[in-house]
Amino acid sequence: MIGQLVLGLSLLVGLHEFGHFAFAKLFKIKVTKFYIFFDFLFPLPTVWNFSLFKKKVGETEYGIGWFPLGGYVAIHGMVDETQDADALAGPPQPDEFRAKPAWQRLLVMLGGIIMNVLTGIVIFTALTYKLGESYLPASEARYGVVTTHLGREMGFRDGDQIVKINGRPFAEFNDVYDPNVLLGSESYYTVERNGQLLDLPKLPPRFMDKMSKAGDSLFVEPRQPFILKEVVPGNPAAKAGILAGDRITQIGSTPIQYYDELLRTLPLYKGKTVPVQVQRGGQTLTLPVAVSATGKIGVRPDPQLHFSTRYYSLGQSLPEGTKKAFGVISLQAKAFTMIAKGQASASESLGGPVEIAQQFGGHWDWPHFWTLVGMLSMVLAFMNLLPIPALDGGHVLFLLYEMILRRKPSEKFLEGAQRVGTVLILALMVYVIVVKQVMKLF
Repeated sequence: MIGQLVLGLSLLVGLHEFGHFAFAKLFKIKVTKFYIFFDFLFPLPTVWNFSLFKKKVGETEYGIGWFPLGGYVAIHGMVDETQDADALAGPPQPDEFRAKPAWQRLLVMLGGIIMNVLTGIVIFTALTYKLGESYLPASEARYGVVTTHLGREMGFRDGDQIVKINGRPFAEFNDVYDPNVLLGSESYYTVERNGQLLDLPKLPPRFMDKMSKAGDSLFVEPRQPFILKEVVPGNPAAKAGILAGDRITQIGSTPIQYYDELLRTLPLYKGKTVPVQVQRGGQTLTLPVAVSATGKIGVRPDPQLHFSTRYYSLGQSLPEGTKKAFGVISLQAKAFTMIAKGQASASESLGGPVEIAQQFGGHWDWPHFWTLVGMLSMVLAFMNLLPIPALDGGHVLFLLYEMILRRKPSEKFLEGAQRVGTVLILALMVYVIVVKQVMKLF
């Protein structure tokens, strides 16, 4: 989990900063430092100054800092976290940021955002071309759903078959989780239960907050008949003689047909030996299994659901990948709109490194890794475009002001705005990294 988080953030921060760097070099602006992560205690540029790696090439020092919450390029002649207005007291030099036309400075500031957008498009295009789109047709979820606690609060019950969303049939099971449905104010599901059609209650206001608190992004999942894909050597199932390819049909006196039934039944026998019935070929075997103290026996399932895959040519993958990339930004904008209207909580919607690491998960899955990196790249682009001083969007706002009114804000004003923005960002970082995690403990 930590490895994926560090690798993902390193790639995104490095590419973002390279966008600024590339435009600065294009316009012959001096760049003194290019760092992935900070080599100081952000936002204090003179405190704890050291790097894990650094090498000077030409006029630029390239390095990896020790404080892993961002990165920076030190652009000569620009008010940012590494230099203030006092450092720019003299007349502008030809290789300084402030000496360049406003349109060039604007492109330098947009460079990181542009690079993040391009990264997101490339990743989603490559994934679409290489893997296609795997999906479960709604008709294949014929065994109904298994619910989480949040799903039961919504009115779902294990075994329900979802037949309509907002009164309309749907084609793919993933439509159940469509963010446009979850963010809607009148959304509801229709299920078939014991031969009857039932409309579940409409999703409550601030439903996304409930999802965030519960951690149940998948409040229901398709119910899965299964055989065993893997039996982990040295674990209880392997010691009892269970093999990959077996089908578990009974634990103790409890019949087992679906994987959720296995997960629910095993903890009842923690630390005990229980007879487990399996089907192997045409045989039915009963094997004594010593269930661990955590209620596990060391097996992994192979779900027996029939997934389908859509494949795309390279020409088709580019617009499809671009659509997916900008779909992330669209959802971010919709979520921010709901926060602004009071329909969602900012504190519950914000996530930090802990939440990001949890999204990566503890198992290294390259398609999942790149999908999440692509999404984070687009989120990073969106967040950096917000008109907050100290973010790229704040610099862009002041440059647009200068270009429209033909009047440049003073260096002292920019320094003050930078400090205000930095304090806001620092407060936000402290909340999501420290306060929010502590609050979860109570």
